[in-house]
Amino acid sequence: MRRRILVVLLLVLLASVAAYKPVMKMYHGLTLFSPDKLTVNFRSLDRWFAVRSVAAGPEKADFNYDLQDLPQTYVYAGQTKSTAQFMEDTQTTGLIVTRGGTVVYEEYFLGNSASSRCILWSVSKSIVSALVGIAVEEGLIRDLSDPVTAYVPSLAGSGYDGVSIKDALQMSSGIRFIEDYADPKSDVNRMGSISVGVGGTLESFLGKLENEREPGSSWKYASSDTQVLGMVLRVATGRDLASYAQEKLWQPAGMEADAHWLVDKAGVEAAFGGLNVVLRDMARFGNIYLNNGFWNGRQIISPEWIRASITPDAPRLRLVESDGSGVNMGYGYQWWVPDGEEGDFLAMGIYGQAVYVNPRRGVVVAKTSAYRDYLKDGKAMELESVEFFRAIARAFGTL
Repeated sequence: MRRRILVVLLLVLLASVAAYKPVMKMYHGLTLFSPDKLTVNFRSLDRWFAVRSVAAGPEKADFNYDLQDLPQTYVYAGQTKSTAQFMEDTQTTGLIVTRGGTVVYEEYFLGNSASSRCILWSVSKSIVSALVGIAVEEGLIRDLSDPVTAYVPSLAGSGYDGVSIKDALQMSSGIRFIEDYADPKSDVNRMGSISVGVGGTLESFLGKLENEREPGSSWKYASSDTQVLGMVLRVATGRDLASYAQEKLWQPAGMEADAHWLVDKAGVEAAFGGLNVVLRDMARFGNIYLNNGFWNGRQIISPEWIRASITPDAPRLRLVESDGSGVNMGYGYQWWVPDGEEGDFLAMGIYGQAVYVNPRRGVVVAKTSAYRDYLKDGKAMELESVEFFRAIARAFGTL
């Protein structure tokens, strides 16, 4: 009798645990963007949701250190502003600056540390672009003019029918897609829920999208374009994104920590924004691009791909964002390209994630943030951050 009672209690306990996990997943999903929880949430997603690991290798590409102070001010829209205040106002959780492979500044805030693995959001897009470039170099992707349906037949008849790989790289697919982070019913938020295992699959979601413009005719930011690139990569390489990134990017670059990629319930990576990475490895990724694809003693990405990635090569790509302050942004292959004489470029993710690269001055800046007011004025903050990064590059860089 006692044994039977113990068995029943064990079954009840197991049932409770099994029920607890989906309830907590739903709770974390619903409170993910709660302003008072952002800092903790953004460094915890890979513990709460299903992920696929991108393992670091046995050999790490070490930085040298020569730590210095940040410049105290920067100029934006004709006003001199406080660097420290901008960092505080944008709820910066980590900032690292490298010059020629040497770390000249590194600090963590609001409970983050060097081991905090943070969600990159759309900085993930630039990493996907790098993987596409590697697959092109290997001949696994034949030509950027190929239609995406040549690799992903399930998209035939969808809005992605007739869209080329290059169109997707340049956010010029013509797809009807609502990228409104404040609207819980928007396409990007629906796709975000799927990416953490709530709802259907990313592939089925993409297959239902429709087009609204001729592919290649205009620019419009759509996270679905990057997810399609992820699907192309999976078919072209015959591998999941995580394992391909591990062999071709993460381990050759000497990254110091495993990265974790969020996956949907079918195990497909959220290419559009699901990568979780430590800050120093964000800086290492930026240094690959700073050095024309050469890093850690090897050519990881071809120089030709680097140049093409950061070149807005059509009129529709040369001015895609502006705020009237003089900060005007173009777009390449999933990279943002400010105008001006600096020759700089950056990867950006919502709520203040960034990898900024200034080859002219030999500087890379990586920043993680949990900017509470992002839904109110996130675009303005992102454009202002360009001048914030440029001031840092001028202070530490060499001409």
